This record gives sequence, structure tokens and C-alpha cells, in this order.
Amino acid sequence: MTELKKLLIVEDDAGLQRQLRWAYEGYEIHTAANREEAITVIRAEEPQVVTLDLGLPPDSDGTTEGFATLETILQLRPDTKVIVASGHGAHESMLRAISLGAWDFYQKPIDIDALGLIVARAFHVHALEAENRRLADRAEAGAVLGGMITGAPEMLKVTRTIERVAGADVSVMLLGASGTGKELLARGLHDASPRKKGAFVAINCAAIPETLLESELFGHEKGAFTGAVKTTEGKIELAQGGTLFLDEIGDVPLPLQVKLLRFLQERVIERIGSRKPIPVDTRVVCATHQDLDAMVAEGRFREDLYYRLAEIVIRIPSLAERPGDAGLLARHFLTKYATAMQTGVRSFAPDALAAIDAWNWPGNVRELENRVKRATIMAEGKIVTAADLDLEDKADPIPINLKAARELADRKAIRHALARAEGNISGTARLLGISRPTLYDLMKAYDLQP
Repeated sequence: MTELKKLLIVEDDAGLQRQLRWAYEGYEIHTAANREEAITVIRAEEPQVVTLDLGLPPDSDGTTEGFATLETILQLRPDTKVIVASGHGAHESMLRAISLGAWDFYQKPIDIDALGLIVARAFHVHALEAENRRLADRAEAGAVLGGMITGAPEMLKVTRTIERVAGADVSVMLLGASGTGKELLARGLHDASPRKKGAFVAINCAAIPETLLESELFGHEKGAFTGAVKTTEGKIELAQGGTLFLDEIGDVPLPLQVKLLRFLQERVIERIGSRKPIPVDTRVVCATHQDLDAMVAEGRFREDLYYRLAEIVIRIPSLAERPGDAGLLARHFLTKYATAMQTGVRSFAPDALAAIDAWNWPGNVRELENRVKRATIMAEGKIVTAADLDLEDKADPIPINLKAARELADRKAIRHALARAEGNISGTARLLGISRPTLYDLMKAYDLQP
């Protein structure tokens, strides 16, 4: 949808103001006769282009008020294209206005045709700059580590931390609940590291029986045990030159922890049934949802292994701690499964979006994906409802402190609205029932970004 072109004419001469107002076609025209009126229009309408008479009252013999108006406009909306006019000391006024940030100028008496060309060019440049910003923002969003879909500052902070440590050849431990995207982040770390040309080898230590886990990690020689019909390389060996991801490291049994510690210290392994040491150069990234500190205290996890694995520890927030992300991810999964299954489902009903925002998501992203996948199949029409998602409203506890409760509520409401409006400020303001300037003020106060 093309953005409406808004032009503000700041001129104290009523006759000239009318002449300029009717000289333009295809624009939404707003007028102001003084600085106060001009600033009010700037706040309420956010015009892309302004024509400004530098000789505004009360400075009838100078241009002080006009320059003050110019400065205030650019402080409020730095991207506004301000075209200044002056009949007093045009050369000096032009130089000063341009130095303050004016986009162009014209000299009185006004040539309507020439001014019309300047205004049209200003709108064109403003549109190009806005599109460049949108493309840059989209590129930045697309550059989130590992292709992760998120708009939450909590998660963006995690991805930026991983990007910083990716270049350092240290072991990284990812701590977070099941379904928060630990393997996706580990892959992103690998792709951002100098080892990205090597293999990324992942193994879930909780999914393999204890009797087979050693063979899976270290490999075995032919005849080492019953059923070992050929020599097989282990996951550690397969990750040579790349990254080894040990998911659910807390489930590794104590006897195997000793062997894993030796590998981390010596960087050599021995296959089962062999005494030949094999050097392996691989980076180790591990993850768990368990409290390893408590396990160490209880003697269920070796302290020396813990410190070898936890050179860098990164905690991943749950989906409930990332306001707005549930809505973004739900739309992604809906599009993904509706396309794959050709169900014809297109979007979520308002009650479904409200339920997604309100639910605590104990199963995190995995639960969200499963619910959306099931709803995509079960929905009777083209719109997924809360009933299709099998969700019920669940109130979140809020702090006792009234000011903190209000701020928490404001932050969550704004993030949810931003996610639902896909970052569109006008749409977000409509959802919240406030004006765009009010929304901008709130976002600035709470340090929120669209």
C-alpha cells in the first residue's frame, strides 16, 4: 500500500497560503501560520515534506522564529524534507538553513511551477530513503543468527552474544528449557565461526541408551563387541575440523564423563576396542535444560568436566520471556504448514492471536509449532481460531508495585501489538487505541524498537 503523501505549508500570509494550498495536486495538504501550529501538525500528521517561510511572526524584521521552527521540525522528525523560503537576505538565510539541515530552498516571490518541481522531488527522495531504511531493517532482521525468527530484545541479546564468541575457539554451554531453540543457536554459532566449512555433528545424549552412547561418541573397532561387524567412526571423530554439539549433556553417565573429560583435555580419542590414540580438532558446544550446578553439588556431574564445557555459558530465555515472539513464530508456522499441506488456511482469528499472546507456552517453541500444525489441519475454514489451537486464556501474575505493574503491562501490550501488526507503527497504534506520537513516546520511554 502506497504511503499517503502529506505536505505541510508553513506560511503566515493567508493569501499566499491559499495560493500554495491550491497549487498542488495529489498531496494531502496541511497548513500552519506560526511555529506552534506547525509543530502541532508535525506531531499529529508527520508530513514527509514541509515548505517553511523563514520570516514567521513574531519576528517581522528577521528570521529567528523560522529557524527555530526548522530546528524543532528536524528534532522531531529528522527524515522530514524541509524546503525553506525567504525574502530577506536570501543568500545568508539559505546558507544558514542548509547548515541546520534544510533539504532545499526557494526565494520569494514564489514561482509556483518551480516550487512544485522541488516539492515533487522532495517526496521522491523521501520515499527512496524510507525504502532504503526498510530494506536495511529487513536485512538486519534476516541476519539473526541461525535464521532464528525473533523480535524480542531478550533473544536478540542472546544471538549477539553468540556472534561475539563464535570467532573464539572456546567451548560454549547453552542453558535453557526444552524447545527454546538450543540446537538452532548451536548451528548458528557454527555457521558464524571459522569452522563453518567443517561438519556440524549433533548428538542427543538423552536419546541414546547408556550402553550405546560411548560407541556413538568415540566409535569402535571391528569385533570390539557383539554386533560390531565393521570399524565405525564416532561422532567426535566425524566432527573433525568442525563443531560437535552435545545436546542434553546432563544425561551423560559418570563413567563416560571421565572419558569425555580426557578428550577435552588431550584432544585425542580412542575407539572402543583400540588403544591407538586419534587426534581430533573439533569445537564442542553443549546444551542442557538441567541445573548442572545442582548436579555438581550432588555429585551427579563432574565439576572438572563442567568447567571444561562451560568456558562460555549462555542462558536462553523461554518463549514466555520473549513477549511478541509467539505471534511471529505462529504466523511463520501457519504459512509453512498451510503451504506444505495445501489446506487453504490463511490467517489467525483475533481470539486465536489473543490466546497465543496470553498462553505461557510451557513447551516453548516446540509446543507452539505442534499446536499450529494441528490447527492448520483441523481448522474448518480459512481462519484458525482459539478453539482450533485448543488454548484457554491464562492470566500472568503481575508485580504488587503499581508503577512496575503498569510498565510491565505497557511493555507486553506494545510488544504483542507490534508483533501482531508486523512492526507497522500505524497498525500498532490502532490496535492499542492510541495515536502514533503517543506510541513513539512510549516506545522511547521503554526503549522498544519496532
